[in-house]
Amino acid sequence: MIAFGEILHVSLRSLRANKMRSALTTLGIVIGVAAVVAMFAIGTGANRSVSAQMASMGSNLLVVRSGSTTSGGARMGFGASPTLTFADAEAIVKECPAVGKAAPTASGGVQIVYGNSNWSTRAEGTTPPMLDIRNWTIASGRSFNNSEVRSAAKVCLLGQTVVDNLFGEEDPVGKVVRVKKIPMVVVGVLGKKGTNAMGSDQDDTLIIPITTAQKRVFGSRFQGKVSSILVQAADANSIQAAIDQIDSLLTERHRIRSEEEKDFTVMNLAELMEAAAQSTRTLSFLLAAVASISLLVGGIGIMNIMLVSVTERTREIGIRMAVGARTPDILLQFLSEAVILSVLGGLTGIALGAVVSFLIGHFAGWPTVISPLSIGLAFGFSALVGIFFGYYPASKAAALDPIEALRYE
Repeated sequence: MIAFGEILHVSLRSLRANKMRSALTTLGIVIGVAAVVAMFAIGTGANRSVSAQMASMGSNLLVVRSGSTTSGGARMGFGASPTLTFADAEAIVKECPAVGKAAPTASGGVQIVYGNSNWSTRAEGTTPPMLDIRNWTIASGRSFNNSEVRSAAKVCLLGQTVVDNLFGEEDPVGKVVRVKKIPMVVVGVLGKKGTNAMGSDQDDTLIIPITTAQKRVFGSRFQGKVSSILVQAADANSIQAAIDQIDSLLTERHRIRSEEEKDFTVMNLAELMEAAAQSTRTLSFLLAAVASISLLVGGIGIMNIMLVSVTERTREIGIRMAVGARTPDILLQFLSEAVILSVLGGLTGIALGAVVSFLIGHFAGWPTVISPLSIGLAFGFSALVGIFFGYYPASKAAALDPIEALRYE
């Protein structure tokens, strides 16, 4: 039997003799592998982006919102009138074992002024536990405390986007800004979070004590009431228990009878984000499946070209058999040519896919991550395509009768 090294040498020489045909044959594999790598890079990047957004929003996060109310026979929409109170938030923490922390919130748009600079942002009134619930760190300075919440102190925390637009390189901690003409001392700067799942900049924010928000900034006529309460379950396994306990507690506190519509609603944000992540994963696999069709087309192209090659080289095959080449040698030679074409196409496709992924991430702004798994799958699939679609032409060449092959013109 002829040595494998010699068979490989003969295969490469044969492919070099038909460079243009070999290049065109691998084109389908190149495009297919490049598409698979690029689609997996986009999908993996999107999954990681969603995961980062989930982490930035907070872990085991629930939101209790004011529900619909009825006034004069007219049903108001969700949150039209606040039905939740500070006392509700305190009761949730004290009486719901599955709950770790809770923080009431009230928000609205404000204009912040510092010196000759001003910036429009969203102010959020809340309590200290909100930072822990949202996994928000303090980059410099400190957070406000419960004493400052009770006294409606004129203190605030700034997001990094607000700092950049008002202070530039200047340290804002200890400086006084005006929020709706109300002077407030900047006691801390929040750590960066980036954009959320809806594309909003989470760093473009101002956080103040909720009592300050209601009494001094927004002037709420519903003192002691809030539109929503952020809740953190004790752990991931306690989320459903926390939802049930909160529902039961607020139903009792608000004296809602079984036949009445509840004036609050409990939302599981982790569940919503996981649904978004699942949709992203499904879309990624769908895109990769569509891209894999190109590999199938490329494999069919290899098979067709190899069949043509067998027909053109029938006399050469006869001569090889006449001088001692056996059936396995002929089979291995043509099979190795098909695999070489697929592997070369796969390597070129991987390089092209990496370039395309980089360009997509750079110009389109989409998150892309090239994983070793996607490269391994694309390369392995391209090699299998060469073996699968190259076997039939190779077996046909090996099955030729030497005498008939020598007579072929």
